[in-house]
Amino acid sequence: MFRFLSARKTFAELDDREILALAISSEEDDARIYADFAARLRGEFPATAAIFDGMAQEEDGHRRRLIDLFESRFSGPIPLIRREHVAGWYARRPVWLTETLDIATLRGEAARMERAAAEFYDRAAARATDPAQRRLLGDLALAERGHERAAEGLEAARLDDDAEAAEAEADHRRFVLTWVQPGLAGLMDGSVSTLAPIFATAFATGDTMTTFRVGLAASVGAGISMGFTEAASDDGVISGRGSPVKRGLAAGIMTTVGGLGHAMPYLIPDFMTATVIALALVFAELWAIAWIQKRWMSTPFLRAVLQVVVGGALVLAAGILIGEV
Repeated sequence: MFRFLSARKTFAELDDREILALAISSEEDDARIYADFAARLRGEFPATAAIFDGMAQEEDGHRRRLIDLFESRFSGPIPLIRREHVAGWYARRPVWLTETLDIATLRGEAARMERAAAEFYDRAAARATDPAQRRLLGDLALAERGHERAAEGLEAARLDDDAEAAEAEADHRRFVLTWVQPGLAGLMDGSVSTLAPIFATAFATGDTMTTFRVGLAASVGAGISMGFTEAASDDGVISGRGSPVKRGLAAGIMTTVGGLGHAMPYLIPDFMTATVIALALVFAELWAIAWIQKRWMSTPFLRAVLQVVVGGALVLAAGILIGEV
């Protein structure tokens, strides 16, 4: 539709020369992406970086074969044609521009790249009029389909048990530093710091709706503050704690959730019922935080209980005392 408004050609309009040029530029792009993946992983995940180095070398080999065929069939320079120059062609998500990516995401993106390349070569081979070009494009389609298996072979050759365990540990550590630690800090802050204002308001006024509004304001305000503070405190480059946006979201959302947990019961009109439920939720929240500290942060359970449950109980008592005065 509206083809006359676009300077781009459709894939069906490309001739053999342009198809080869598109294939060459695509292989160049893929090789550079794999090389970038390898460079970003080399310091922390050297074995997986070696896998992507091997894939980049394979893509360079494909590019050289395509250039040899182009030079044997055509004269002059190779036209500059990229994926984005072809109307309706697949768009690739630039995940390689993301600051922090886990290994699973990178491997998944590589698999998608190989599937897309294989589909391209299938279509290109079906349209090729020259036997040599048709044969090469068909061979490359098979190579791309086998690329994932080749990567698995590289992984088996390069990732021994110790290397695989080390990379799994490093990936787990990054997950904890990016999501669990900021989220846990936010949950602790939201659950503990909002106890005093919520229960002081509850026992001072005896009004459930007023208490809920104070709790909502305290929770949302604390969530925004914690989120911005976490995101601005560290860009994650030197510390390795990951994306500041992800950490800020984890801290901000969990802070709000922690405060709302014992504010929501005050939507119940009956003061005594709402307070009993809120106190029960406080008890559950504090013990849940202690368990998370033990599970994810390897904190001894008794120490976690002293830090969270005892501390939370003191803040709760202070809020009730202030509200009764």
